Amino acid sequence: MITAAQLRAARALLDIDQKTMAAMAGVSVPTIQRMEASTGNVRGVIDSLVKVVEALDRAGIELIGEHAVSGGGGRGVRLRHPVNTG
Repeated sequence: MITAAQLRAARALLDIDQKTMAAMAGVSVPTIQRMEASTGNVRGVIDSLVKVVEALDRAGIELIGEHAVSGGGGRGVRLRHPVNTG
């Protein structure tokens, strides 16, 4: 699974726009727009989701699930729940 936030963050790390992401994955720009507008996990046609994930993988993006260990090395960013200090 990939979340809408992960997809937006991946594009930001690659410094690409939605049009470029769509071209990399072989899907339409409206498909990327719908995916990024999803709440939580991206919703869409499985084939399109697979194409997007594979395109991100080819570009060097490692999608890390919650509570998963990243063993791929390289730089990255992980979103975690903030520590409640109050």
